[in-house]
Amino acid sequence: MVEFVAAPVAEYKRPHPPAYAALDLGTNNCRLLVGAPAGDGFRVLDSFNRVVRLGEGLQHSGELSQRAMDRTISALQGCAARLARRPVRAIRAVATEACRRAANGAAFIARVQRETGLAITIISSREEAELAVESCAPLLRDTGRRALLFDIGGGSTELAWVRLPPQGGAPQLIGYLSMPLGVVTLAERYGPAGQTEEGFAAMAAEVAARLAAFEAVHCISHEIRQGGVRLLGTSGTVTTLAGVVLNLPRYNRLAVDGAVLAAEEADAALARLSELGRDGLARHPCVGAERAEFVLPGCAIFAAIHRTWATDEIVVADRGLREGMILRMIRGERSRGPRFPRPDRAAFGAAP
Repeated sequence: MVEFVAAPVAEYKRPHPPAYAALDLGTNNCRLLVGAPAGDGFRVLDSFNRVVRLGEGLQHSGELSQRAMDRTISALQGCAARLARRPVRAIRAVATEACRRAANGAAFIARVQRETGLAITIISSREEAELAVESCAPLLRDTGRRALLFDIGGGSTELAWVRLPPQGGAPQLIGYLSMPLGVVTLAERYGPAGQTEEGFAAMAAEVAARLAAFEAVHCISHEIRQGGVRLLGTSGTVTTLAGVVLNLPRYNRLAVDGAVLAAEEADAALARLSELGRDGLARHPCVGAERAEFVLPGCAIFAAIHRTWATDEIVVADRGLREGMILRMIRGERSRGPRFPRPDRAAFGAAP
């Protein structure tokens, strides 16, 4: 369970425990997380999330647009200001698919450093998958022998096929797949047609075709039939499905992170979202206007994944790259020096 402790600015004058910051600049969102060590994980001190749509129009132009870059710089300046008010021991900032794919991605990262002081690294799709596995590992303890983790992003979807060692060892990456299909790319490619039944089926079929080769190599369906395989999703799509299944009056991270959805529940939630239409999605308490156009493309990706690998349950994780980066920084620091004291506060990563 994560404990949110977003202290007011006036409290920043007090002594702080060692803090670590992680920034994830994706195709659609700019996210910042600050955490302090607690037990085997960390407790959240501050967080920030803004929809910046950095990858808007990228699949047509091959470049980041000036408007998208300006929006993103504004959000990153806000992140830099927050970090200036709270000293941190270390910062890791990464960019993913939009900057990997864009012809001007590296130039944009250089501009970010000039204008905000933030040094952002464009990471590989493999490291993106590894960080997602690391952050979600506590939800997979003692749950079986294999897990398939999927992360539906804005510009790409990452899958990680992992071995779960007995007695709570760290998951071992067996194979990974990065598809250049995310909620933004599909939304832009299909446009209004993606909100129709026919468009939804076409999006799901396109994703399923990309999954076939990964299935052929790893024979995941056979492993599922053998038993002991968990399917875990970490993304806005699956957390939205969980919110619908739980009938939340507004999104609640603590209720969603670690939730286990029966396959029938997930399918029913997907059907309900499909029936709402764009306006209904914009009004839904777990969606909102900023995300309305991306929900059905994300659901199409989810549907393709779950139809390819039909498990009885889906584990939902509201955690990802930022949490994985902070855990790595804390463990790296501990391996180099004395361990931090263990505060008597709720720790990130405690299995629900």
